[in-house]
Amino acid sequence: MQYIITGRNIDITEGLRNAVLEKIGKLERYFTPATEVHVTLSVEKDRQKIEVTIPVKGSIIRSEQVSSDMYVSIDLVEEIIERQLKRYKTKLVEQKQNTTSFSEAYMEEEADEPEAVRIERTKRFAVKPMDPEEACIQMELLGHSFFVFRNAETDEVNVVYKRKGNTYGLIEPEF
Repeated sequence: MQYIITGRNIDITEGLRNAVLEKIGKLERYFTPATEVHVTLSVEKDRQKIEVTIPVKGSIIRSEQVSSDMYVSIDLVEEIIERQLKRYKTKLVEQKQNTTSFSEAYMEEEADEPEAVRIERTKRFAVKPMDPEEACIQMELLGHSFFVFRNAETDEVNVVYKRKGNTYGLIEPEF
């Protein structure tokens, strides 16, 4: 795998780089050598955060972990990605275009029975045109972590969501 390791508010020391390569390197048996792994280490006050993103054809495998110790965060993120790969293997295999990113040994392994995705509730609502700022206010008033709306400027369906640090994100789908 090809590693792209970056740091935000932190210098990537040789020890951190080695810890990332050792822990995330355990995932190499799942992927082809050409697979890129994007690792971002960041520090905010006493929060040590690692984000790992592995783009595979057709989807993205991603995890982020936060703890008070960067080495603990690195350990946790590796375990979670491995669990994701085992849990969703059958789904990944069904999307045939994804298989080019995974190693043959992983593809030949017996897959665990996937957990069924259960939709417990369906909501219908009118999508009223508004600007993203108004959508954020509506989201806050409802106490939700995201809000779907029709963007008054583009006349397309968008989503605003609450991010860590009391900031907001806007999703504008491309068709």
